[in-house]
Amino acid sequence: MTGSPTGPQHGAPADPEALRARAQTALLAARERTALLTSCVEDPELTAQHSPLMSPLVWDLAHIGNQEEQWLLRAVGGREAMRPEIDSLYDAFEHPRASRPSLPLLAPQEARRYAADVRGRALDVLESTPFHGTRLTDAGFAFGMIAQHEQQHDETMLITHQLRAGAPALTAPDPEPAPPFTGPPEVLVPGGPFMMGTSAEPWSLDNERPAHRRLVPPYFIDTTPVTNAAYQRFVEAGGYDEPRWWHERGWEKVCRDKLTAPLFWRREAGQWLRRRFGALEPVPGDEPVLHVSWYEADAYARWAGRRLPTEAEWEKAARHHPGEDRSMRYPWGDADPTPDRANLGQRHLRPAPAGSYPLGESPLGVRQLIGDVWEWTASDFLPYPGFAAFPYREYSEVFFGGDYKVLRGGAFSVDAVACRGTFRNWDHPVRRQIFSGFRTARDVTAAETAQGLV
Repeated sequence: MTGSPTGPQHGAPADPEALRARAQTALLAARERTALLTSCVEDPELTAQHSPLMSPLVWDLAHIGNQEEQWLLRAVGGREAMRPEIDSLYDAFEHPRASRPSLPLLAPQEARRYAADVRGRALDVLESTPFHGTRLTDAGFAFGMIAQHEQQHDETMLITHQLRAGAPALTAPDPEPAPPFTGPPEVLVPGGPFMMGTSAEPWSLDNERPAHRRLVPPYFIDTTPVTNAAYQRFVEAGGYDEPRWWHERGWEKVCRDKLTAPLFWRREAGQWLRRRFGALEPVPGDEPVLHVSWYEADAYARWAGRRLPTEAEWEKAARHHPGEDRSMRYPWGDADPTPDRANLGQRHLRPAPAGSYPLGESPLGVRQLIGDVWEWTASDFLPYPGFAAFPYREYSEVFFGGDYKVLRGGAFSVDAVACRGTFRNWDHPVRRQIFSGFRTARDVTAAETAQGLV
């Protein structure tokens, strides 16, 4: 629940026409980004599979159109199917990513035409749909869901661009330089209950619901995400050579794949370098570390004498306002993200230096909880009490109970429409190609309690 437990929804417009305009803006912004990500390379690069972990870019492009057709044209608009024969080709559960290049996929130009045709008809449906009467249409949910879906695939395509071996295809200005962060390294989050999740955010997805009360003991959490410089100290202290820091399966991964550093890092002439969207550059010490697995994040935390925060601890740090005793939509309040509060939307192609965006900090002074890097948490991906799958089981429910770990907060690769204080991401703990980092936490010690510091 955003706002007070019984208070009104903040931030998102309640007026149907305002919601309609918001939906149109979100859909158009997503399509503009999709066009950028699929027009910056030649067709052979679109049809190639750049990693068995990822789909060919052209699959994502047509899948975006097919999902939009199924939900906005057929389910909401009640229209006849345009291309029912391709539904199975673009069913993510029927065909794993590694097998998709062998499918009879639409060619790039045909995929573009199909997605554009669907979009034109979907905008017509948007104009005529009343935003009430069904769960799919209430507050324009289906349109918000599809905008989020496309942006999530845009992020997936951006990951594919990072994995590509070819020349750089994407450019963007760097974040504004930030003075070195001199604030406290950690922040105390007071213990007590808070409202986790939401029952009111109009476009929230099923795994974010419902709002429920959680009781969290006091704890300390890093003020900023862990930086490259800090992680480099772990690497150079032999962190990848010492099994005592690692989860058993993580250590197996280190040994099997001969891991020595985060993905895309390499050591040359006494200097750590990284590959970023096809360009080689020195690893910037002041940026949050990127492309680390949950196992790597967990090992660093153990080495540092700390731990990863639980999902509830992360969300309390990001949303709870202790002075007002309420949960907010974002760390800074209920207003939507702005460029001076968070690094989102592929506006930059890298995280901002740790400690950036003071206007985006939480009431307790925790920074960069939204944007820059996805943050691994200690928690498994599980349903909230009272969870109900909607509008289909495959969005969340089928992933509960596996080995998935929860990530929170979004990254520079995530659009604001698919990022909020309640948004939950999840992935296997071995994954490193995603734009993932982390921050650490620790319990309050008995001595600190005895001294009255909490």
